[in-house]
Amino acid sequence: MPTHLSMEVIPMHIGLGLPISDPLALLDWARRADAGPFSTLGLLDRLVYDNPEPLVTLGVLAGATSRVKLQTEVLIAPLRDPALLAKQAATLDVLSGGRFVLGLGVGGRADDHEASGTDLHTRGRRLDQQIGLMRDLWAGKPFSSTCGPIGPAPSSPSGPELLFGGFQPAALERVGRWGGGFLAAAAPSWAGGLFDTVRRSWRDHGRTGAPRIVAQVNVALGPDAVLDDARTSMGAYYEFSGRADFMVDGMLTTPGEIRDAIRQFGDLGADEVMLYCYGRDADQVDRLADVIG
Repeated sequence: MPTHLSMEVIPMHIGLGLPISDPLALLDWARRADAGPFSTLGLLDRLVYDNPEPLVTLGVLAGATSRVKLQTEVLIAPLRDPALLAKQAATLDVLSGGRFVLGLGVGGRADDHEASGTDLHTRGRRLDQQIGLMRDLWAGKPFSSTCGPIGPAPSSPSGPELLFGGFQPAALERVGRWGGGFLAAAAPSWAGGLFDTVRRSWRDHGRTGAPRIVAQVNVALGPDAVLDDARTSMGAYYEFSGRADFMVDGMLTTPGEIRDAIRQFGDLGADEVMLYCYGRDADQVDRLADVIG
């Protein structure tokens, strides 16, 4: 049940990153979030790991929800065939009523690329080629001179909304080149510089308006058992990086820390903050709902 930690409302969009260690719990998480103040449900991607596959999972969650957006954070596109990915994304977009957001990245884990038979060293170039092809297919163009279009048609001819994750200049430049927005898995203390670079790319490419900026922060809220579960899951996920302890230490575990981070991202101009959870306890949804008002 909600614990009524705070009644002050935070005036920005707040999404919820779903835990990956217990796929069967995700329907409960999604239904609670859809009934609460959250704007988006996010799910990360790996291949050589025991996480649920995100497109399949978000398809299931689309049927269990009616309001929240469904977002990959981020889908490692170079691991996938682009024609099939275009069809999967368009299908999920249509069946969710246009609620699907396709967050994309290149992936940096060598084992994921080994298992998919893709080249780690050309993943950025492959992603750019994939986006170009998918945009053509979503617009109804044939695959080639000898191969016809691939449907279904998405809700918009340009396809689902795109977000790009990453830290390298090439990753940030994609936001301006392809449009859409930026997903920043960075602390407020250094996210501002990334936001500025993305906005500059947007202007350099002659885009009108502004890119959508989505920030991500790792959180856990509840008794010690919940926090311990979150730390264990998060540490296992980041073990490959050699920085697991650093990442776990950065997890926010109090209402005050979470609200402060949201305010800081708001001051930097973020449009949405994703509260990413690693602990499995679904009561966190209600606790976090109370924190954001």
